[in-house]
Amino acid sequence: MVERRQPKPTVDFIDEYCQYYRNLFSDVRGFEAFKYLHMGMISEIKRKTLPAIAKVVGLDNHQPLHHFLTVSPWDIRLLRKQRLKLILDILSGRPIVLIIDETGDKKKGKSTDYVKRQYIGNLGKTENGIVAVTAYAVFCGMTFPLTFEIYKPRERLKPEDKYQTKPEIAGKMIKELQKLGFKFNLVLADSLYGESGKNFRQALDELELNYLVAIRSNHRAWMPPNNRIQYLKWHKFKRVFSDLNRENRYIREIICGKRKDIRYWQITTDPEELPSNTTWFVMSKYPDITPREVGNFYGLRTWVEYGLKQSKNELGWADFRVTSYPQIERWWEIICSAYLLVSLHGEQLLKLPPQSESKFSSHPWWNDKSGWNNILNNLRLIIQPFVFFNLIKPWLKVFKIPELYQGFLKLQRIINYFTNSIFSQLDYWDFYFSSA
Repeated sequence: MVERRQPKPTVDFIDEYCQYYRNLFSDVRGFEAFKYLHMGMISEIKRKTLPAIAKVVGLDNHQPLHHFLTVSPWDIRLLRKQRLKLILDILSGRPIVLIIDETGDKKKGKSTDYVKRQYIGNLGKTENGIVAVTAYAVFCGMTFPLTFEIYKPRERLKPEDKYQTKPEIAGKMIKELQKLGFKFNLVLADSLYGESGKNFRQALDELELNYLVAIRSNHRAWMPPNNRIQYLKWHKFKRVFSDLNRENRYIREIICGKRKDIRYWQITTDPEELPSNTTWFVMSKYPDITPREVGNFYGLRTWVEYGLKQSKNELGWADFRVTSYPQIERWWEIICSAYLLVSLHGEQLLKLPPQSESKFSSHPWWNDKSGWNNILNNLRLIIQPFVFFNLIKPWLKVFKIPELYQGFLKLQRIINYFTNSIFSQLDYWDFYFSSA
């Protein structure tokens, strides 16, 4: 009997995290590709193309990675289910803030599935591209993606497709997340969803969820005859951004006739001038909420913008070079997994044992501040020796320097020794292992 080959190790914290999904991959080469993509996505390479990732992980070419994304027999639904289960296990029943938004990516031509000339919100204009509806979580100042689904324009539907609006997609996603066991203390969304009563807000009402959604300035609200609109006094509050900067904001309630479960608010930077570009209208369904709570809670919506920015700029959300949506979906799902890998190193999600500050913090580029991007910076430093070694390894075949080879291996062993398990507080993991 031939013993099954063990997966090649990378860096301990990546190997450990990916091992949680090991049962989903029957082929050891597929599992290695899964690990390599996580390594490449969190690395410092600017464009996360498969050839670039192949170089930093030590592959001769990118074909194993391309094979993994295109024809390898693994099920994305099972991967997503297992990733969401991990989040649920870590949350342990604690509720999250759920933020719904869509993101678009400019794509040339029509060869890519579901590409159409349409409005791309993050670009602020109509372009040829694809759009996905996303659901991000915010928990104790840490953000991470939950799920996503492509928007399929009517003109690009395949025979097996059914047309759904973006609010319909969002409503379905929330129902599925709640069915899995997620608890939400609040749902946030922009005016596209706030103005969709039948397809989105109705779904939130059915699930009995609290929400704050943006609405248009010309939003139509039912008001009994002979009633009038009341504008209450302005309240000043500090708006806290995802980068922790603060600015003054002002908020007032607008009452249409009599105050009901659904309430209306106006938020602005200047209550005298009410500038159109910094004045917003918000609708809430949240019992006993105060004006300042509305302002602060609604401000959390920028966290999804932060999350989408990191997914694109740092992890390579739009860097795929495949055209079939099942393959694009695989790429995006691994992006979500890589994002979670970074988030899990935040003390907000997992109370990690103290690390050796004397070792890591003495690195001149180490960042002791909290925040997702700072964590990513430090994880990139940890994988640096592995990446650099793979980049110079071809030269070591030309010029034999065994001392250099051994030095890199020793450095990586030392770094692995001082890293902690992100699963150390979860005592039931049967996959727990060492990749050394």
